Amino acid sequence: MRTTTSPNPPAVSGRWRRIGAAALGTAALVLAGLGTAAPASAAPTATASSKVTWAATPCATPRHKGELACDSFRVTGGTTAFQKAQAEETGTTAKVTPKAAAAGPTGYGPSDLQDAYGLTDAAADNGSGETIAIVDAYDDPDAEADLATYRSYYGLPSCTTSNGCFKKVSQTGSTTSLPSADSGWAEEISLDLDMASAVCPNCDILLVEAKSATMANLGTAVNRAVTLGAKYVSNSYGGAESSSDTSYDSSYFNHPGVAITVSAGDEGYGAEYPAASRYVTSVGGTALSASSTTRGWTEKVWNTSSTEGTGSGCSSYDAKPTWQTDTGCSKRTISDVSAVADPATGVSVYDSYGVTAGWYTFGGTSASAPVIAAVYALAGTPGSSDYPASYPYAHLGTSALNDVTSGSNGSCSSGASYLCTARSGYDGPTGVGTPEGIDAFTG
Repeated sequence: MRTTTSPNPPAVSGRWRRIGAAALGTAALVLAGLGTAAPASAAPTATASSKVTWAATPCATPRHKGELACDSFRVTGGTTAFQKAQAEETGTTAKVTPKAAAAGPTGYGPSDLQDAYGLTDAAADNGSGETIAIVDAYDDPDAEADLATYRSYYGLPSCTTSNGCFKKVSQTGSTTSLPSADSGWAEEISLDLDMASAVCPNCDILLVEAKSATMANLGTAVNRAVTLGAKYVSNSYGGAESSSDTSYDSSYFNHPGVAITVSAGDEGYGAEYPAASRYVTSVGGTALSASSTTRGWTEKVWNTSSTEGTGSGCSSYDAKPTWQTDTGCSKRTISDVSAVADPATGVSVYDSYGVTAGWYTFGGTSASAPVIAAVYALAGTPGSSDYPASYPYAHLGTSALNDVTSGSNGSCSSGASYLCTARSGYDGPTGVGTPEGIDAFTG
């Protein structure tokens, strides 16, 4: 296990959901071969087994009617893929306990993610002057301090208010009149900030906090991020579609020249919004593991059960963008691209607000959305009239993308099985694939 005295450790290998939808807590079942998801309401316990257990973060269950849900899970026990890889290298073993891992991270860190997605050189050289906006609900009072701990541990450049790298505002743009604090959304905020930092350590970060988790307030926060100059905006919430979605599209997400990423959801096969917006990059989730392949990593569709795993599917309302040519959906298809999301192969996060201060491992498509936003930032400013969701499609089937060809996130029509089952080329759960460098994310 890594310790906090090693600031720059090496790489391992070189919904929104309206209340009334099924509760996430009952959706957690066995992840074949990797782990077990613990019900969100259960008291987490560590066992002698190496299987990974996790629970939905509190913000995955909306507190109020009409609020949206975050798309994240926190590991509560077992041995993660990161720990297994470390054990092979060091000969030592460790397991996650129900409390924070005080000795250090138990999930993938910056060097792992950069190596897995061919971003090591770009992360070192690119991103200066670019701003990634993170849009979440409520306030995390410890956001800047926790981010500083994460970045210091991994040897990333300092990113603070005082040096101009970090800025936290409300949806109105105020730096002083912030929303009420919420410990569940604070976990989500820590996850998002850390993933943006991991992939683009030279980027500036703008945290925009909506006053509540409604679409109107989160959408207003997206608009605020764009108004403040962000060209890359990450959104880690999703859920049921509605007939209002096309109106939300025009009000909040139609920003040419801005890469807006949205998590595809964590409830398996089925379309969600705003991932279904034709103006955004919908980001699915994979299980990422070190391997003996030339790449050094392997990926498959993240799936725990028919009700837990990466989202995908056909929109009921949003028109199909011109760059999508698949025939199984007459309207918008989810997803566009993908990145790591499986909690059993999860990412390292430092968090302190409302929990035992320390290191945690997180998963869910809340992890993959900021990863992809940061890849766009490494690739550089989009064309002023472009919708950057189109960029990866121009590189389908090339070496600029890792084609994910195994796994499924549920059951779908036999005539359009690609909507829920990975295959060569485009498929619903993983889109056109995962990044291999930055070439697929520039116009």
